[in-house]
Amino acid sequence: MFFFYLFPGLIIVLLLIAALLPKNYNVEKTIIIKKPVPEVMNKVGDLNFYSQWNPWQQSDPTAKSIISGTPKTPGHKYSWEGKKMGTGSLTLRDTDIKHIHFDLEFVRPWKSKAKDNWLFEEWGDDECKTTWQNSGDLPWPIARLMGLLINKNLNHQFETGLNNLKKLCER
Repeated sequence: MFFFYLFPGLIIVLLLIAALLPKNYNVEKTIIIKKPVPEVMNKVGDLNFYSQWNPWQQSDPTAKSIISGTPKTPGHKYSWEGKKMGTGSLTLRDTDIKHIHFDLEFVRPWKSKAKDNWLFEEWGDDECKTTWQNSGDLPWPIARLMGLLINKNLNHQFETGLNNLKKLCER
């Protein structure tokens, strides 16, 4: 009888905690790359290079991907489906001389949308200060309960991705 009341009570407490946790996340990391801004922007804005530096693609090499659209122009898209990565897409929204903005959509393991933004700044002699920023919603209740873990994991993945991008650009 005790279990009959304890289990639903625990579920209600978890749902209430999830309702009080942050509804979204924001991750931002920066690195200095010893290449001019246009060269670094090319590696980010042309999704044909994505699998060479992106940590998620490298963690799931059997994932299937499709690249469509013209590189570095709005509508250029990278779609994926994999056991570890889930299912989703990254679509170039717009660019200017210092920014590239993407829309990120996850279908599986849960539906979610995010903004993936890049800032490229001249830094020293032919160096580029590269900032990768991502923000999105944490759907209720599971993603909110996992929010701290998601944030920690994203920070680590962004550092790995930026280091991979640096190696790719500086080769």
